[in-house]
Amino acid sequence: MSLNMRNIAIIAHVDHGKTTFVDAFLRQSGAFRENQQVATCAMDSGELERERGITILAKCTSVEWHNYRINIVDTPGHADFGGEVERILSMVDGVILLVDAAEGPLPQTKFVLGKALKLGLRPIVVINKIDRPDARPIEVNNEVFDLFANLGATDEQLDYPTLFASGREGWAVENLNDERIDIEPLFKKIIEHVPAPESDDNGPFKMLVTTLHMDPFVGRVLTGRITSGKVKTNQMIKALSRDGQTIETARVSKILAFRGLKHQAIEEGVAGDIVSISGFQKATVADTLCDQSVTEAIQAQPIDPPTLAMTFSINTSPLAGQDGDKVTSRMIWDRLVKEAEGNVALKIARTDSTDAFEVAGRGELQLGILIETMRREGYELSVSRPRVVFKEENGQKMEPMEEVVIDVDDAYTGVVVEKLALRKAEMVEMNPSGGGKTRMIFHAPSRGLIGYHSEFLTDTCGTGVMNRIFHSYVPYKGEIQARRNGVLISTESGKSVAYALWYIQERGPLFIGAGVDVYPGMIIGGNAKQGDIEVNPIKGKKLTNMRAAGKDEAVVLIPPVLMPLEAALSYIADDELVEVTPKHIRLRKKYLDSNERRKFERGRL
Repeated sequence: MSLNMRNIAIIAHVDHGKTTFVDAFLRQSGAFRENQQVATCAMDSGELERERGITILAKCTSVEWHNYRINIVDTPGHADFGGEVERILSMVDGVILLVDAAEGPLPQTKFVLGKALKLGLRPIVVINKIDRPDARPIEVNNEVFDLFANLGATDEQLDYPTLFASGREGWAVENLNDERIDIEPLFKKIIEHVPAPESDDNGPFKMLVTTLHMDPFVGRVLTGRITSGKVKTNQMIKALSRDGQTIETARVSKILAFRGLKHQAIEEGVAGDIVSISGFQKATVADTLCDQSVTEAIQAQPIDPPTLAMTFSINTSPLAGQDGDKVTSRMIWDRLVKEAEGNVALKIARTDSTDAFEVAGRGELQLGILIETMRREGYELSVSRPRVVFKEENGQKMEPMEEVVIDVDDAYTGVVVEKLALRKAEMVEMNPSGGGKTRMIFHAPSRGLIGYHSEFLTDTCGTGVMNRIFHSYVPYKGEIQARRNGVLISTESGKSVAYALWYIQERGPLFIGAGVDVYPGMIIGGNAKQGDIEVNPIKGKKLTNMRAAGKDEAVVLIPPVLMPLEAALSYIADDELVEVTPKHIRLRKKYLDSNERRKFERGRL
């Protein structure tokens, strides 16, 4: 059976069409009925994945084609979820590298391809979206070859097959002039180019756990590829830690295999197949599930360390407990522990305070997704400004550096270069990319990029595209100037009044409208100048029994600037917090009392 099996992963930069291509695999392999109604990007099953149009978790599926079973792993494209890509590459024997025919190779393309080449995998390159009006497939193909060479690909890896395709239309061809019918040429390349899984059918059962999720009916579900032997339902097996220590012994309660979009129960899992096993209470990602005679664990791939950290603490505002039902530090800690079990790129730790915990990850988006997920589950918490994770080497302070690729209209190159220079970024490359656009590559400190994306979109009138990925640790670059302007802070508790906000809005943009609950220390707007200003947003108009000689002025409020979660996290300063509840996202000062804030500023607290 293993001779007729192929295990592949689809890797690419964000929004280059991975999940859409999986739809084409599923449709053309007969996984769906002709009249079956299936949503687009069927593998993006999560609520947040569908809302944002991105893949967050790696997911498996399988298709059958001409007596071959092809197990396919759809991976996230955003750099913040790179940990998902790193761990699943050990499950597959080949990868399909998707590259947008217009944008070409971008930072995440380089990242995932580098990981695949290091493991000795031989990619199949698919130049996707060649039906775009600005497609340049031949130039992009040359750029991909240069990328392979720069990453140190072997001669065997450089001899990769290339196909041109449109995932949305559902076709792939070897030559641009070929008839565009379906993706059968890609199926043929997978069978020819990807080797059958190397596995020992007669050896003892072994499987490295690569993903974990919780099922309300069967508990922990551990997924991985069986490297040797077979496993049957009700068989007694054990879990080994990375250092070979036995964690627990358990009976296999269920074996699940991926068949199209379904997770079907099977009686026996064989070597080479990707399956899920339930029955364990403690085993987690990177552990080895094996027969009781096995003593050595399978070596897991190392995961790159986190570069960004935040402090999660309980909500201490006067409005705490009104929206959510999970508000205690114990509940927050238990939820973070549960998340860290399945997400190997996330690190959690306790702090000096019993009410606050440090959470470290790959980037603002990864941590923002975690916070958004928690608030939808009913949690209330306060979150600090993101900060980078420093480390020391030979007594020298080192900080993470990122590679930033920016595509902007020629008219905006000056302002982008100026803003990034203030953030200690160094330009590496600058080339015209056609159509009146310029591509620039910078190496910038991670801490300098916190909060820059919204400013970048404003500077480029929403037309610029910025992609970034971790590059390396470098010696500390020195101080970087933080947000210059101050904020408007409420001094009273109650509901905001339009009359008061009408006068306050002259100071700067407001973050709230009329009739909103406020409290002392809550940030209700931004100051157009330096320094914080304390204001009273609940002050009403004084009424008298005297008739006005003239007509009263109409109160006209400028629409408030609505702060989504990621924007709020990047906006706040070091002495500020984001209050997150199931219904509200508020900005507040760390110290609500004005006297405590003054003491803090003077260094007394």
